[in-house]
Amino acid sequence: MPRSSPSTATPDRWTRAALWVLCAFTAFTIAGYASFGLHPQLLARVPQVAGLYGIAFRFFAVGHVLIAGAVLALFLVRHAGARWLAAFAALYGISLTSELLGTSLGIPFGEYAYTPLLGIKWFGLVPLVIPLSWFFMALPSYALALRALPGPDAAGRRVLLASLLLASWDLALDPAMSHATKYWVWGEAGPYYGMPLLNLLGWYVTGLLLMGALAALRAESWIRDLPHRWLGAFYLANLALPLGMSAAAGLWGAVAATVAALAAAYGVARLLAGRVRGARLVEVRA
Repeated sequence: MPRSSPSTATPDRWTRAALWVLCAFTAFTIAGYASFGLHPQLLARVPQVAGLYGIAFRFFAVGHVLIAGAVLALFLVRHAGARWLAAFAALYGISLTSELLGTSLGIPFGEYAYTPLLGIKWFGLVPLVIPLSWFFMALPSYALALRALPGPDAAGRRVLLASLLLASWDLALDPAMSHATKYWVWGEAGPYYGMPLLNLLGWYVTGLLLMGALAALRAESWIRDLPHRWLGAFYLANLALPLGMSAAAGLWGAVAATVAALAAAYGVARLLAGRVRGARLVEVRA
């Protein structure tokens, strides 16, 4: 049976339905935040909702990560079998280590701490769901970079591009989760909605480690066969939550920065792809 290419592989109806569930949950969460989260006086008008919303506020962030993780796991099991498990273990371990260093030593993100809103924590520092969120955004970032730079001679460029796609997510995530809400707090206020600029460097460096691990594991051997359009939609569905919350809270600078970063990533992809093609032409002529 011939291997599928990213342009011909298609998701099955179960993974399409699961993605729609994630999208619906995302929309419901944003709507709840935009109404009751930003206008708590509405709760006074509907007192029976007040207690429910207090529980929901804690549930929705954790629930979104768990649902997104389950949706991606279903997709990977149906399209890659068990081949993705080594990558999951590696990326979970790398991101957990990076987060433990950040929450204990302030390296590489700056000083910060997670509040109790994200549930049970590793060693009382890092919520269990946080490394899962790194994985489910790192994988589609790598897949999109692979689609843009598919050649075996583009591995290094692919890692750089995928890390940029992953870091773009944080430009909306941090304002939404540490400024508009308080899922984590910074030890020292920074210029970007309270976030220190060191955090962006930390995100990119951590992204390099994650993408480097995927490259070292030769994950492209099975990622190449996945329906990349589904993974692109999955990336956007997860980006929509912090982006929608930032927009609802009026953090338009965060929205603009995220869109600009994605546009820059697209430009970088075109530039790197052009350089790869140019290098191949030189080799052919030689």
